[in-house]
Amino acid sequence: MPFSFKKLAIPDVLLIEPKVFPDDRGVFAELYKYPDFLQGGITKHIVQINYSKSEKNVLRGLHYQKNPMAQGKIMRVLSGEIFDVAVDIRQGSPSYRKWVGETLSSENMKMLYIPEGFAHGFCVLSENAEITYQCTNTYSPEHERGIFWNDPDLAIPWPLKNPILSRKDALFPLLKDTDNNFVYGD
Repeated sequence: MPFSFKKLAIPDVLLIEPKVFPDDRGVFAELYKYPDFLQGGITKHIVQINYSKSEKNVLRGLHYQKNPMAQGKIMRVLSGEIFDVAVDIRQGSPSYRKWVGETLSSENMKMLYIPEGFAHGFCVLSENAEITYQCTNTYSPEHERGIFWNDPDLAIPWPLKNPILSRKDALFPLLKDTDNNFVYGD
């Protein structure tokens, strides 16, 4: 299989590493192959692919979509470097309110799978970063929600002091004040 799938401290979140084939022309790697991802534990189809470009110190998140429009995401950095975070917001989960984070870059080519029932955010560590999000559901503004990036109950040690935030992200509530409808096991 041209991919490795590693379970992280929250086992539903997966670190994906493609097999890279370098030669004198450069490199080649498969970035997505449904049968391999299915075998690796990612059972949902990709239905939308998004792109974003952000400057250093931009922090996006923590975002999620409520049921029935919940989204899983596969995050991939095309250029630059980010610190990518997934927070378990499934009520009743053994890892509820816990988070995992990974450094993703165009150099390491790692990808992060964030399943439905998790909030997601990232901050840019390089001068800028270009990212793709492969999503398991389409964007739905009426189901879009978020959690304050610096929620003290989550205690995420973001590797930056003064993030650049959108107005919307700066006004998100704490997790305890959200209308999150995820239940572990559903």
